[in-house]
Amino acid sequence: MASTSERLRELDIVLPSVAAPAGSYIPARRTGSLVFTSGQVPFVDGKPAGTGKVGAEVDPDEAYRLARICALNALAAVAALVGIDSVTGVVKVVGFVASAPGFTGQPGVINGASDVLGEIFGEAGRHARSAVGVAELPLGVPVEVELVVEVEGP
Repeated sequence: MASTSERLRELDIVLPSVAAPAGSYIPARRTGSLVFTSGQVPFVDGKPAGTGKVGAEVDPDEAYRLARICALNALAAVAALVGIDSVTGVVKVVGFVASAPGFTGQPGVINGASDVLGEIFGEAGRHARSAVGVAELPLGVPVEVELVVEVEGP
């Protein structure tokens, strides 16, 4: 079985640099065999890859793509803390979607995060999940994702 870093290379996925925290928190924290990430927004090269509300200014397909970016940013935080190859599985994904009134497709948007985790980790990428509609997110981004992953070793 290929390591996670080998699988990332096969998929032609390069994890981004970890974004500097915008407040009084850290990008990820380990406790025992679990790593919890802070919420990650769709930053690309230090800037939001999109802004607006899903169902108004942002199409659900674009929001799906942005959720994928959020998940990769969260994995980058995990990798910086413990190394990507120490991840044995994804436990939980929590996704927040800045939603226009009446938009109820949050699960489809957060599939962007879930699907990329499945591509990378296979069966070990199957996880529990919440997809929550919210009025606003930091910096006006449409999606935010946080992860809980299980890791091996001390």
